[in-house]
Amino acid sequence: MPKQIILAAHFPGVNNQTVWSDPAAGSQIDFASFTHLARTAERGTFDFFFLAEGLRLREQRGRIHDLDVVGRPDTLTVLAALASVTTHLGLAGTLNATFREPYELARQLATLDHLSGGRSAWNVVTSSDAFTGENFRRGGYLDHALRYERAGEFVRTARELWDSWASDAVSGDRATGRYLAEADPGGFTHAGEQFDISGHFTVPRSPQGHPVVIQAGDSPDGRDFAAAHADLIFSRHGTLEAGQAFHADVRARVVRNGRAPDAVKILPGATVVLGDTDAEAQERAHHIRRQQVSPQTAILLLEQLWNRDLSGYDPEGPLPAQDPDVSADTISQGRTRFSRDPVATARQWRALAQEKGLGIRDLVIEVTGRQSFIGTPASVAEQMNHAVQSDAADGFILVPHLTPGGLDEFVDRVVPLLRERGVFRTGYTGTTLREHLGLAVPAPAGRGPVPA
Repeated sequence: MPKQIILAAHFPGVNNQTVWSDPAAGSQIDFASFTHLARTAERGTFDFFFLAEGLRLREQRGRIHDLDVVGRPDTLTVLAALASVTTHLGLAGTLNATFREPYELARQLATLDHLSGGRSAWNVVTSSDAFTGENFRRGGYLDHALRYERAGEFVRTARELWDSWASDAVSGDRATGRYLAEADPGGFTHAGEQFDISGHFTVPRSPQGHPVVIQAGDSPDGRDFAAAHADLIFSRHGTLEAGQAFHADVRARVVRNGRAPDAVKILPGATVVLGDTDAEAQERAHHIRRQQVSPQTAILLLEQLWNRDLSGYDPEGPLPAQDPDVSADTISQGRTRFSRDPVATARQWRALAQEKGLGIRDLVIEVTGRQSFIGTPASVAEQMNHAVQSDAADGFILVPHLTPGGLDEFVDRVVPLLRERGVFRTGYTGTTLREHLGLAVPAPAGRGPVPA
């Protein structure tokens, strides 16, 4: 049997991938936009809806980054509201493990799991930068080397809380008048390096046991964290070869952690551009990329690597001759750097620009693109299926460039072709996200997992 493709819909927040200026673009914050994308994904029987998080507006050269001006609403609030307008679609949110506490977040996610009937997921992210931390009581306190140490204990603690209630703890026996089957459900004590808490968890065991845990780090520490804790990985590897290498590396780490090799699903982010012919699709893709990377955006993105004020440079002209400034504080706050070695990356970019005759804007377009599937609906369906059957991915998190209708065409024209190939569901057969993904339902310690 061929592998079944996992599909998720990423709500496109304001960033350099989103074309907010397009006449077809709508609000980034109006609930109708979230509803439209979620319902489109559910109509296409996607596995889940994915919402990113921004805890502070990004800045560049001391000013609010122009692409962030509308901000980003609270993730959990939006997902809870979407639970009321969807029935099967998983609801995944990026939630920071550095600036929250396990009891608080475990309670919120368990509540979302109950409200949605077992459809919640948590994308665990970390942060060590003082810039974001300034918005919080303990801003900037966490050393970069400790971020995964805290995150690992955070996830373990959350799972202890979710496991503190047995699945049959609430009996509601009207005949005997006994509501609880256990005398003291929800009791927990956790004493560790990062957290020392005890008490009673207030939310009974949720429909899928634990919310699905997602992770997106790509460093060696990030991969180890995912292999030990995650159910899904949001990957950035776009080519077939890079995806296969990442897939194999993660699988080996998963096995070393005593887990089944397929216990973690790998989903790269991807964009899709369709056309009635391959040539038309390529033309549309070129137009979209130039919308995404305007002249102003090209300079802003280049500044993030060079760490210099490049506002005087011609976006269509050559790259700076001088190397990036690695000695000064970064001029870009709230963004992940392009590279851990900016000087080496700048040299690679110069070589690429010289080889292909690219100015700044075209070079930025070349090096910042996500994995893209471009072509007719039939060719895109074949490309996606080939990547999954070749173990370069288990599916894809689709990132449209338009809000909120960016997935409409994919659902109408590509999903039916994937179904014809027998690699994507024709309807939901379960109600929880774990059922959609074929993941086992975790059981409290000592009871063993419940088969999917």
